[in-house]
Amino acid sequence: MLVKVFGSAVFGVEATTITVEVNMDKGIGYHLVGLPDNAIKESSYRIAAALKNNGYAMPGKKITINMAPADLRKEGSAYDLTLAVGILVASAQIKAEEVDKYIIMGELSLDGGLQPIRGALPIAIKAKEEGFKGFFLPKQNVKEAAIVSGLDVYGIENIQEIIDFFEGKDTLEPTVIDTRAEFNKTLDFPEFDFSDVRGQESIKRCMEIAAAGGHNIILIGPPGAGKTMLAKRLPSILPPMTLGEALETTKIHSVAGKLKEVGLMNQRPFRSPHHTISNVALVGGGSYPQPGEISMAHNGVLFLDELPEFKRDVLEVMRQPLEDREVTISRAKFTVTYPSSFMLVASMNPSPSGYFNDPDSPVTSSPSEMQRYLSKISGPLLDRIDIHIEVTPVPFEKLSDDRKAESSVDIRTRVTKAREIRSARFETMDKVHYNAQMSSKHIREFCKLDDVSKQLLKTAMERLNLSARAYDRILKVSRTIADLEGVEEVVSYHISEAIQYRSLDRDGWLG
Repeated sequence: MLVKVFGSAVFGVEATTITVEVNMDKGIGYHLVGLPDNAIKESSYRIAAALKNNGYAMPGKKITINMAPADLRKEGSAYDLTLAVGILVASAQIKAEEVDKYIIMGELSLDGGLQPIRGALPIAIKAKEEGFKGFFLPKQNVKEAAIVSGLDVYGIENIQEIIDFFEGKDTLEPTVIDTRAEFNKTLDFPEFDFSDVRGQESIKRCMEIAAAGGHNIILIGPPGAGKTMLAKRLPSILPPMTLGEALETTKIHSVAGKLKEVGLMNQRPFRSPHHTISNVALVGGGSYPQPGEISMAHNGVLFLDELPEFKRDVLEVMRQPLEDREVTISRAKFTVTYPSSFMLVASMNPSPSGYFNDPDSPVTSSPSEMQRYLSKISGPLLDRIDIHIEVTPVPFEKLSDDRKAESSVDIRTRVTKAREIRSARFETMDKVHYNAQMSSKHIREFCKLDDVSKQLLKTAMERLNLSARAYDRILKVSRTIADLEGVEEVVSYHISEAIQYRSLDRDGWLG
């Protein structure tokens, strides 16, 4: 008897439907073909134990299972339930006339219980596209899959539930989630709020500009100046995600298996990897490519604390994703692309000791030590960071001030207004969503300068020896400053403020 059941494989952030053909014949044997990995090959032991512990048996016949398309590599333990249901139907232990109308996925425990899987959301999206009636999966993943409307999504706890469903002994209710309601759950009082920050008004201004234009930013200052505290509060002033952004972000976290019984993600991600991270963990990869930290930070913030402590080769692999807003991982037989449109926030001490040019510091660094420390960050990487700002320690008078500072909600209102202006400007462009993404062509169109501004910028370029890329960055930041003011033209004081935010370009910065 030949039976077809359906599962799904995830490559990148997209799913591909897998047809599992189970054939029973005379003889004894278990043959699993179609490029399965070791986790799938081991499934026969889990399936045999799960069936026995639920009153069924592994048939003593020649079982041939083909996972089509046969030239596509399959990996992971999520096919256990697909194979088990196929074996039960093919051996006539259960009747399931509509089994081919459902996608079935789940990892089996030896007692027949189900363990969570990865990529439930992209699998559900693909199932709906291809006209499947429903999707069976572990209960832990049901919230993320139920985001997809028009598909019956059943969260089950053990194999007996799906058997009873197909035999008509029990009716399962599909999980229904109001996507709009999930999406509209906002945090009006974020955990980390700018009202907690005393002083640092100029740095808050920089953060506001960075948030409004999607600009990358680096904070330079001694230990204890508040760099990490400020960086953690940046997501609280970013505009709320659109529904499209929320779905895209949820998809990536679903593929990585990081959702943990969460439905739609409606808060922008904040990722802060340790400086010992490898380049594969940062950009993604592995023998079966998985998204890295830069993709997990998609539509959110990637914070690299103590930037010079990261290995140089780790930082260099970020160059291309910072420009292209996506990362492509190539293997011999396939290529996957993960989106990686994130805001980079980096922090660093100005010297190995942390106390650059501080006369009260007991520890000083020689010019050669400082040069070696700063040379860990390449010029091309710094060029891709729009805003460089020095963070100075807060004096006691401001620390002890009891007056409440401006809240994140108030700052976010201004940021959102600025982004609405740029949304209208870029509404006909698919790949430009905020000012930091503007190309040279867009800069010429939207950042036209008068003679005074041109002369000011020319003088700065010559004195600071700026690159062409730094020139573009200054104009992009100027455009954002103008948007925050709600004005159409970029004028000299916008340019002047943007030039101030290129600290690391200044000659003599090393003393």
